[in-house]
Parts: sequence; structure tokens; C-alpha cells
Amino acid sequence: MTFANLPQRPIDRLYLEPGAGRRLAYRYREGRRPTILFLPGYMSDMDGSKATALDGWADAQGRAMLRFDYAGCGMSDGAFEAQGLADWRDDVVAMIDQVAEGPVVLVGSSMGGWLMLLAALARPGRVKGLVGIAPAPDFTSWGFSDEQKRIILARWQARGAERLFRSALCDHADLWESGESLCLLGGAIDIRCPVRLLHGQADADVPWGISLQLAERLRSADVQATFIKDGDHRLSREQDIALLIRVVDALLEAM
Repeated sequence: MTFANLPQRPIDRLYLEPGAGRRLAYRYREGRRPTILFLPGYMSDMDGSKATALDGWADAQGRAMLRFDYAGCGMSDGAFEAQGLADWRDDVVAMIDQVAEGPVVLVGSSMGGWLMLLAALARPGRVKGLVGIAPAPDFTSWGFSDEQKRIILARWQARGAERLFRSALCDHADLWESGESLCLLGGAIDIRCPVRLLHGQADADVPWGISLQLAERLRSADVQATFIKDGDHRLSREQDIALLIRVVDALLEAM
């Protein structure tokens, strides 16, 4: 039996209405705390392979697990193109404040790795650990050429077409503009909880050096980075998911 098809007790899809007309779909599994809160990547949702595999493991271990869809994604309400990074950060914070109980460990994939950092800065008293999977902080800065940035900015200022450059990370102007105001790698990041980073060295979307920069910028004294030489951006192979689960398990057991 693989991690991808672990049997798990079904849990209902519920909805949170945190305000401002937002309605977020989520699934919350009761269990031992800290609660694992999974944050998907760009254009992904709570039913992705890593999220569901981790949920199956959490069920088998009796661990609390929360996964959800950002506004405009998956089963949550809203227009995808109308969302900015700050909006999705606020969605994460709402899940911490209004759904999760007790301490939380954030597991963020790609863009979710940026959101986990922003949420940890917003709720340092609740967030007790971080696990980043190919984390992509500041991708609006390093992920585009100067010419692409010039075109994005011009079209955003003119309120032109939102969809500009199709990529694994960002393809609409509101998200890009919001992200530019929330960059973190330019200085020290005041996060002091344990942090674990996983990154494939064959990642074609997020250079693995970003995880090295992040490890250097974090103020935490407990930061460990693991690099998978043949791993791609998604890190969704059976062996990648097994590694993720081992890392999450070890972090939780140390708490």
C-alpha cells in the first residue's frame, strides 16, 4: 500500500465565511494537535496528491489535519483573477483563527510556501512549525524578466487584461502587484519556530537556491533543508511524498 492510497475516513466539505463576501471550502479532521494545515500551490487545491496523501497519513496516525481552497480556487467562491497574494494570506489566517484549534504546523507547497511564511509572521503565537515544499517566496520578483515586469505593470496600471504570462507560479496582474508588496527575501525574516524545507534540484519552476536563501534569512535557529537531486517542482512521486511524511512526522514528534 502506498501513501497515495492510504484508506481514510471521509470527512465532509464545510464552508467558512470570514467576511468581505468570501466563502472558503475546507475539510477538517479532528485529532492530536498540533493541527497540520496544508497550503496548496498556485492554481492547485485541497484535493491535490500531496494534500490528500498527508491527510490519509494524518487519519492513520490520529493527527488533526486541515486543508482548504483559497478564494477563487477549487470549491471556494470567488473569481480567480480577482485574488491577490494578500487575499490568500488572509484566507490562511482566517483558517488559523476560525477553524484550526490550538497550535498549528503549516505545510506549504510552492506559492503555499510563501503564504506559510506570511501567515507565520501574522500569527507567531499559533504557528509552531513550518514545512516548505519547493517554497517560492518573492516569485513575483525573481520569476519574471524586467521586460515582463514592465508589461505587467503597464497593463495593471491601465486595468487591462489580467492574464499575461502563463507559468506555474503567476499569470495575472493583481496577484503580481500584490506579491511585489509582500516580498521577504530582501532581509531577515522574523520567524523563530522550527522550519523544514524540501526542494528538488531538477525543479524547472523554482530554483533550489531559493530554499538556501530562505534558510539564510530566517531567524529560527532550527532550520533544515533537504534537496532531492532528481526531484522536480511538484515532488509528488511516491518517494517524494514518503519523504514529506517522514519530515512532518519527525517535526511533530519533536514538539
